[in-house]
Amino acid sequence: MVSEGDRAPDFTVPLAGGESYDDVSEFTLSEAIGDGPIVLAFVPGAFTGGCTEEMCTFGSELDTFEALDASVYGVSVDLPFAQNVWIQQEGFDVPMLSDWDHEVTRTYDVVYPDMYGSIESAQRSVFVIDSDGVVTYRWVREGGNPEFEPFVADVREQVKAARR
Repeated sequence: MVSEGDRAPDFTVPLAGGESYDDVSEFTLSEAIGDGPIVLAFVPGAFTGGCTEEMCTFGSELDTFEALDASVYGVSVDLPFAQNVWIQQEGFDVPMLSDWDHEVTRTYDVVYPDMYGSIESAQRSVFVIDSDGVVTYRWVREGGNPEFEPFVADVREQVKAARR
């Protein structure tokens, strides 16, 4: 399990930028570390109500996170092409990391084993990683969905603390 105080495990995955169906590049966490805090927001799946609400809420706050030199990425087990369609359809600007082989979800120990009674996905969770690559905040959903506006405000406060 990845806990607060641990070095964030490195990974390389496809990055869905959302500009078009095939707007896919490569993202390596270790290459992004050092540019400011990183928020990894794991969601169970594209096109679902709670996940859409969460990514739209993070998207509406991107300017605030960028003002803190922070980068926000959604993470799901969906293929990057589906993530791009989701981004376009819902109109949010949060880039999505495609953990299609479930390795990142397993490494960060946020597996939701039984989505809709049939598939393994990511459990709703958030990690804040500081510029040194250390996890400064870990939240994993217990029970129902949080109210996303106050929740994102809490994450923003954790990003501010990670900048110190």
